[in-house]
Amino acid sequence: QVQLVESGGGLVQAGGSLRLSCAASGVAYSINDMGWYRQAPGKPRELVAAITSGGSTNYADSVKGRFTISRDNAKITVYLQMNSLKPADTAVYYCTAEGATIARTTFRSWGQGTQVTVSS
Repeated sequence: QVQLVESGGGLVQAGGSLRLSCAASGVAYSINDMGWYRQAPGKPRELVAAITSGGSTNYADSVKGRFTISRDNAKITVYLQMNSLKPADTAVYYCTAEGATIARTTFRSWGQGTQVTVSS
């Protein structure tokens, strides 16, 4: 199984920046798409950004132009650079990874979540 460990969350003032990291470990045949979701209190979990193993990216409209997702395939790590943060970005951010197990079945793993709080 693949485990994900996030880091980099915290408290920042509006307009500030944070960088989240998510490192994958464990055994898998392949890790394909990786991404970040977030969940604010009382709201459903939503996609923030995703990136394929080839580097293609996808962003939620609310973060386009402010957030950048990237990955280091050698380190099996995905990053989320968050600039111009707004109070509306306050949420628990979750890393996710999808791929194939050694048995060639599909899997999806989630990290434990990291809190991002943006003060006004």
